[in-house]
Amino acid sequence: MPPSRPLRASRGARWARSQAATRVAFGVIVVFVLSQAAWWIVFEFRTIHQATQEQLTSWQHDANLANEVLAQAAGGETARAALQQRILRRYPHLAYQGSLPGGGFVVDQASRERFLAAQNRHLRMFAFEGPTFALVVLSMLLLIAVTLRGERELKRRQQNFLSAITHEFKTPISTLKLLVQTAQMRSLPPPKQEEYLRRMEAELDRLEHTSEQVLASARLEHAEQAPGFAPLELNHVVQGIVGAARYGLEARGALLTVDYAPEPLPVSLDPDAFAVVLNNLLDNAVKYTPGAERPVRVKLERRGDLIEVHVDDRGVGLKEGEEERVFERFYRTGDEMTRESEGVGLGLHLVRSITEAMNGWVRSGANPDAERGARFTVVLPRRVVATEQERGGGAGAPRTPEGAS
Repeated sequence: MPPSRPLRASRGARWARSQAATRVAFGVIVVFVLSQAAWWIVFEFRTIHQATQEQLTSWQHDANLANEVLAQAAGGETARAALQQRILRRYPHLAYQGSLPGGGFVVDQASRERFLAAQNRHLRMFAFEGPTFALVVLSMLLLIAVTLRGERELKRRQQNFLSAITHEFKTPISTLKLLVQTAQMRSLPPPKQEEYLRRMEAELDRLEHTSEQVLASARLEHAEQAPGFAPLELNHVVQGIVGAARYGLEARGALLTVDYAPEPLPVSLDPDAFAVVLNNLLDNAVKYTPGAERPVRVKLERRGDLIEVHVDDRGVGLKEGEEERVFERFYRTGDEMTRESEGVGLGLHLVRSITEAMNGWVRSGANPDAERGARFTVVLPRRVVATEQERGGGAGAPRTPEGAS
């Protein structure tokens, strides 16, 4: 049985509390870092300003003291001149100006300007270091936050995946067990036997589909199997896949229409791998279209050297920002607390992985031909036919454009 809504709601509340606590912690760290950087800048400015004033005051004191020594010196001009030279050598930041009354020492203007310039360089350096420190720390915090958010989101999806896959396996097994026990306990009329057999077959198909998706995802994850390419005509490939899947889709209410291209669509692909792609897209289109009748349209067309396969539905569509996220592993659209649709979040991940392995890509968006719904488009490179023999269906070796195999 699937997890109950109260249990899922409780789990969601725990996730919300964890996210809120993380945001508060990061907010406190950001405020602390910014405050520390601001305090650092203010402290250094004050320290350098105070040191500058003390140094200039000390130099002026040296000039005053030198003038007192010179005024009290005994001897003639020669002795006074020798004393001036000794003072200038001892205090290179002083200068002697004879233009002063009686001559005297002053703080050398060039030395003062050099000192002030050096202090200003220190101020600029600290003014740059503070914001740089804050920027680096905040950048690292942002990187950690993004990483933690990604890890938390992946963990949440993995838990949802475990819940979903448990449901996907346990529900059909329980149904099969109930049907078998019912058939063993009493004799069933032929019509009822046929109904039970159809239900058993449907549940077995569901188990097989889920198992195939999990195993295919594991093979792609560990690169155990790469698609084997063959030169094929895509109209014929799609016709075979749709023909095999039509009965099961229509049994679920699908109104399936296929618009084949009026011209041949030569491609190089693995038909079995492409069948997984198209079947997953068709399954999603039916799954997410409500109502008893579920219109689904497949359209093939060529655009230059590219071939596009569109799968359109008229379901719930995609929310803004989900166009890329729906292809992520374990991601499922809708609210986890209220979701009723089946699935384990691997279908579209397989679609993208397999398509990229065949040198193509896939995109999603709104259905352009309806008021609501989604469109998924598989894009493959067109195989360029090289010889007349191959144009006639012969066994000539195909030549593919760059990027195709």
